[in-house]
Amino acid sequence: MLAQKRFGGLLSRWTRSLGAAVLLLSLALLGVSVAQETSRKVIARTAPSYPELAKKMHLSGKVRVEVVVNPAGSVTSAKLVGGNPVFESSAIEAVKQWKFEPAQNATKGVIILEFAEQ
Repeated sequence: MLAQKRFGGLLSRWTRSLGAAVLLLSLALLGVSVAQETSRKVIARTAPSYPELAKKMHLSGKVRVEVVVNPAGSVTSAKLVGGNPVFESSAIEAVKQWKFEPAQNATKGVIILEFAEQ
């Protein structure tokens, strides 16, 4: 019984280590660096326009946009991952114009934009 507990604990630790190794290898093969997500600085920003529908409805709030930035610093894709969909097209149009500092690999990150009633 004691041997089963020891073997079970060892197997559990080995499985977790293997899972972590597979995750890190997957990220490396995709060319996306987790460490660079927060270290890549914005060089130029474009402010989003406040949508007419939001003005009529007196809406405000934050949206989260997931972006992929190529090594040259241009945004290659952007999608809304949180927030009011009324702000989606305005947020995505603005973020696609942002420029980031160059890096060796493409990076992925989330940008939070805040819309306030104007």
